[in-house]
Amino acid sequence: MNLAERVRRIEPEEHVLPSGEKMEVGLFRPEDGAGIGELFRTIYGDGYPARHVYDPVELAAALERGDNYPVVARGPVGKIIGHVALFRSSPYGKLFEAGAGAVLPEHRNAGINRLLLAFAYERLAPELELEETWGEAVCNHIYMQRTIATFNHVETALEVALMPAEAYEKERSAAGRVASVAVFRAYRPRPHVVRVPEAYAEALRFLYAGLDDARTLSPGEADIPPDSVSRAEVGMLPFAGVARMAVARVGGDFESRLDALEKDVLPQGFKVIQVSLGLGRPWIDRAVSALRGRGYFLGGVLPRWFDEDALLMQKIIGDPCWEGIRLFSERAAKILELVREDWRRTQ
Repeated sequence: MNLAERVRRIEPEEHVLPSGEKMEVGLFRPEDGAGIGELFRTIYGDGYPARHVYDPVELAAALERGDNYPVVARGPVGKIIGHVALFRSSPYGKLFEAGAGAVLPEHRNAGINRLLLAFAYERLAPELELEETWGEAVCNHIYMQRTIATFNHVETALEVALMPAEAYEKERSAAGRVASVAVFRAYRPRPHVVRVPEAYAEALRFLYAGLDDARTLSPGEADIPPDSVSRAEVGMLPFAGVARMAVARVGGDFESRLDALEKDVLPQGFKVIQVSLGLGRPWIDRAVSALRGRGYFLGGVLPRWFDEDALLMQKIIGDPCWEGIRLFSERAAKILELVREDWRRTQ
């Protein structure tokens, strides 16, 4: 039996709503597509950034490709009352993100989101043979942060001003752009050496001290082989105004690649540029110095991003909206302190 067949054979779970009505939590079926779109329109209007949730055909196609695995809560007569998904969003194929969480307002505070996540993390992720999961818990409230803490994830980064306030306009839950805490969970350990840039030695010692996997921290180096070529990919989230550059390997052309990215996206009005730098090669310090010199500051670490870990750095055009950040844990508060202090130093 191949992977796709095993996943399809995962049996749905039956639960009972507080009203006494039956509810089913299970993997997406093609007939759920229209209901998922209606769920997101009810909560976000047509403004949810991940546009595929409104497209039943693409939802089915992404499942067949193995790119997106929606988990839904089906209420009476099959109505979709909740949704979360495991999906590809990083360069490494065994690291999936859990996100796109939504529950109809009239069914909130009934534990539905927790049941969806339990199905995704405890049943679906092992069946997919994932080695790590991650997520972005929004910081305009603490509810998702508090929930995800019960599923053995560790906070490793803070993504400042990640989402536009417009995404939350219908619920009126954000006055400005919304930050997210990045959280990770290891299913299969992968101890390895991480090259630590001097500028962030103290910060990375703190971040790795709480990780649920083993790492050996080794100092980085400033020199980059002059004839080396960066291995990098750029992704865009136009609605969110976010550009991302994933640099698996820093080469001698890194600064010119970075300048080209900024020249492209800044005139278009992008508000956030994130750069993830692979920490597997020793010549990390010069790249960090180049980024800090251009106003980028610490985000944190992204375990297993390239299979090896990555350092997240970020640049914000406009207001970082610090005052709107709400955090659940002491660890997240410490990450905010580290991130904000580096922002002060680099602006």
